[in-house]
This record gives sequence, structure tokens and C-alpha cells, in this order.
Amino acid sequence: MTKNLFACCLMLASVLFTGPAIAEDVTAPDALVRHVTDEVTAIVRNDKAIQSGDASKVLALVDEKVLPHFDFRRMTMLAVGKDWRSATPEQQTRLTTAFRTLLVRTYSNALTQYRDQIIDYKPLRASPGDQQVKVSTEVRQAGAQPINIDYVLEQSPDGWKVFDVLVAGVSLVTNYRGNFGDQIRVKGIDGLIASLEDKNKSLEAEQGGK
Repeated sequence: MTKNLFACCLMLASVLFTGPAIAEDVTAPDALVRHVTDEVTAIVRNDKAIQSGDASKVLALVDEKVLPHFDFRRMTMLAVGKDWRSATPEQQTRLTTAFRTLLVRTYSNALTQYRDQIIDYKPLRASPGDQQVKVSTEVRQAGAQPINIDYVLEQSPDGWKVFDVLVAGVSLVTNYRGNFGDQIRVKGIDGLIASLEDKNKSLEAEQGGK
């Protein structure tokens, strides 16, 4: 799976899960996705600073509006895999922080690429009381093949949280797992943390230190 596809998926996640506080009666995950889409796509289309690539504004938007809807600790745990259990609590915290920052900095600029994609929603296949669900969508844009993007969510005390995104059936967290495992085998948990933190510093410099 290419970075471009995952950039697309996280950009669309930004669109789908960004927005003001949702009314308390909108509790179903597919209802949440549908409810916020129209308002947020209008904001993105009309915000010239975002469309022009204002890194600080995009990062602020993602940090304030998108991240609360993602469970980055669980995403990191899944990406690290079996080695997560051997990490100390401090290492787990640093891994989560570094992985969260990597995802945000790598993909936040994709929000500036949103224009006129059409999002079709598939019927939600879930039963009442399910704690985990998958919201399936198909994203269409003129001149490109449709992309299937699935959001895997879990019910938490704070509402539904995304803990994985699948693009064309390929998991974001699984996509990272092989690379993380290779680094841990060679350099250990601390080596992976250092690698992620170094990558984040490079991305920060590329984005003008924002």
C-alpha cells in the first residue's frame, strides 16, 4: 500500500471525523460520519488557507478536530504488535506519542488536496450492542478509480473512536507493523522510538517548524 493511498485515507478521515460537537442523539457511528461530512466539506472547500497549504492551520485543525476521534494508543499497540507487551509503560507512552505525531505530520497536508470527491456510504452491517463496527465507504473522483475506505471504530466511554483505517482492504496499522517489527529486531524498542522521533523532526523541518 502506497503512502499516497494512505494520505488519501487519512485526508478523508479528516473530512469525515472533523467538525463541531455532535448532538448527543447522533450516537451511531455511521450517523456520526454522515452528520459531520456536509458541514466539514464546505469548510474545507471554502478555506483558502487550508487549500493553499498553510501547514500551521492544517495541523491546528487536525489536532483540535480530528485527533479526538482516534484511539492512537490502540493504533500504536496494533502497529507494534507482539513487541508492545515487552515495552515499559514509559516506552509505550513515547511510542504512542511518536506514532501519533508521525501520522499527523505525514498526512495532514492531504487535507489541502480535498476538492470535489463524492463519498458513497455502504449499509452499516452491525447489530445493536456491537462494540466494534466498520463504516464502509467508496470515494469517487472524476478521472480516478473509486477507492474503498473502511473505518474501524470501537465504542468507548467518550464515544466512537477510530482505531484502524483500511484502504482497498489494506489496514493502516498492519501496513506499519512489518517495518516496526524489523526495526525492533535490529535496534530494540528504544531504537524504534528514536527512529520515529528523528523522522518527526525531519517532517517538522520540512513543514517550516510548525
